[in-house]
Amino acid sequence: MFPSEVRDAVTPRATLLIVGVLALQLLFIASYVGALHDPEPKDVPFGVVAPRAASAQAVTRLEQLPGTPLDPRALPDAATARKQINERDIDAALIIDPTGTDTLLVASGGGRSLSATLTALVTTLERAERRTLRTIDVIPSATHDPNGLSSFYLVVGWCVGGYLGAAALALSAGAKPSNPTRAAIRLAVIALVAVLGGLGGALIAGPILDALSGSTAALWGLGTLIIFAVGAATLAFQGLFGTIGIGLVILLVVILGNPSSGGPLPPPLLPPFWKAIGPALPPGAGTWSTRSIAYFDNNAMTGPLLILSAWAVAGAAITLAAAALRKRAQAPTQP
Repeated sequence: MFPSEVRDAVTPRATLLIVGVLALQLLFIASYVGALHDPEPKDVPFGVVAPRAASAQAVTRLEQLPGTPLDPRALPDAATARKQINERDIDAALIIDPTGTDTLLVASGGGRSLSATLTALVTTLERAERRTLRTIDVIPSATHDPNGLSSFYLVVGWCVGGYLGAAALALSAGAKPSNPTRAAIRLAVIALVAVLGGLGGALIAGPILDALSGSTAALWGLGTLIIFAVGAATLAFQGLFGTIGIGLVILLVVILGNPSSGGPLPPPLLPPFWKAIGPALPPGAGTWSTRSIAYFDNNAMTGPLLILSAWAVAGAAITLAAAALRKRAQAPTQP
């Protein structure tokens, strides 16, 4: 009796689902540990301000550091360095004073781990040359966001709202909508979830907890876009692959997207694979944009917003197209 009950419970479908869960678990561990276990700076955009005679020499010296941690470029003055940091063209700058103390400009609003890494690196270089260094945080993270992670956690919450909202619709009415009208209704529900969830997240992280500065309206709009992009993508994957589509979204957004987002470790500290894929996935585009709103005067957001918009448009289009094809396939053939 017991063996037959086991056979009835452990169906091929259940076996495949368990194997899939195990695979996602192992991929989760591999992705997070692989991305975050050994942060090393690589080609960090870095400004150098120095007298004309010493500028080229300083840039060359930094270019030749073992492992190429910096991507240095000469800048004319400190004001230009500050401007480029604010515009997110560079992550830090060294101002060399031949008669006194050198100055390192960093921006912990873009990620405290990166600013700390650059401070340690440049301090070591300066000490080796018996020079004195002072560090100025020109764009500090907020008082209630000391590690600069609130932006990342906010985006993670928005992404969770997107794929859980779509998953809830699948559980209540089936993974694959039977016709375009039902698909459109699901997209409308996700849009409503996005508007409400975007507002709620912006209010919690902003006025309520004071974890992030910047425009609450801008954060609301960004949150709405992120939730809808992830939700529409989840509906699209469900429309194409059924329940398995939820697992595929978790693979892209959670397993690959979160560790490559630049949240725990900014992009210059990530290994090449995660650094390459991060900007193309919703958590990466969202985290970059949230930090731009909170700390960098809304600069350098065009690319990430286009990425999120592409996810939203493609997800909605595929959801509707899959439903239309399904309706056509189910229609009775004419004699």
